[in-house]
Amino acid sequence: MKTVMAKSSEDLSSKRHFHWTNKVSNEDEEAPPTLKPPLNCGEDEKKKENNKASTLEPVAPTPGQRRKLQAIAVSRLRSVLTVFSKNRSQLPLGLGPKVIGTLFGYRRGHVHFAFQKDASSQPAFLIELATPISGLVREMASGLVRIALECDKEEDKAKGAAGRRLVEEPVWRTYCNGKKCGFATRRECGPKEWKILKAVEPISMGAGVLPGGGDGEEGGEAEGGCGGGGGEEVMYMRAKFERVVGSRDSEAFYMMNPDSNGAPELSVYLLRV
Repeated sequence: MKTVMAKSSEDLSSKRHFHWTNKVSNEDEEAPPTLKPPLNCGEDEKKKENNKASTLEPVAPTPGQRRKLQAIAVSRLRSVLTVFSKNRSQLPLGLGPKVIGTLFGYRRGHVHFAFQKDASSQPAFLIELATPISGLVREMASGLVRIALECDKEEDKAKGAAGRRLVEEPVWRTYCNGKKCGFATRRECGPKEWKILKAVEPISMGAGVLPGGGDGEEGGEAEGGCGGGGGEEVMYMRAKFERVVGSRDSEAFYMMNPDSNGAPELSVYLLRV
C-alpha cells in the first residue's frame, strides 16, 4: 500500500514537474523575439543625412565666376541707363502741374496768351485770340472770366495728328464766358513776343502797362494788322496757373490767386472734340 501511494505521489510530482516545465517552455516559445539594431545603424543614418545636406547646399562660386557675374550685371545696368537717357532726351518739353501764364496785347490789338514752364523758358503754348484786349479787360471787370478753346479731332492719321499734343493744335474756336469770340491761332514765339515776356519775367503776379517801343511796325505786325502805330503801350496780366490734365483731349488752367479780394478769377480750358 505504501509502495502504491509512493508511486502515485511520484507520478503526480513528475506530472506536476512536467506540466510546469512544459508551460514554461511554451511561454518561452510564444514570447516574440526582440530585435536588436545593428551596431553601425547610427553611422549609416548620419551618412545619409550628410549626403542629403551636401546635395541641398548651394555651391559657392569661385572668385573668377564671381567677377564675371559682377561684370555682366554692371554691363546690363549701363545699357538700361543708356536707353533711359536716350528716351528721356527725346521727350518733348512739356508743362508741369504749375505753370506761368501771361496775357498781353496792345491797346488796339488782339489778346495773346502764353503758358511757360518757368519764367525764363520758351512758351510751350502761345495763341492769339480774335478778341481785342479792350474787350477782355471789360469782361475781367466782372471778376469772372472763363475762356474755352475747342478744336476738332483729325480722323485722318496720315496727317500726323494722331501723335499731336493738345497744346500743339493750330486752330481753336474761342468762347469767353459762354459767348463765341471767333477763332484763335497758335503762334510761334518771335522776337517781339519774346521781348514782352522778358520784360515781365521778374513779375510773378500782377497786371499793368508796358511802355511802347519806337517801332512803328510793332503794333501792326505783332497784332495781325489790328494794332496801333509806333510807341503803343502793351497791357499785360501775369499769374501762376494750376494745370489739370483730364485726358489726352482735355486740359484746364486755373489761375492761382493768393488774395482773392477784388481780383479777377481766370480759367482757360482746352478741349479736343
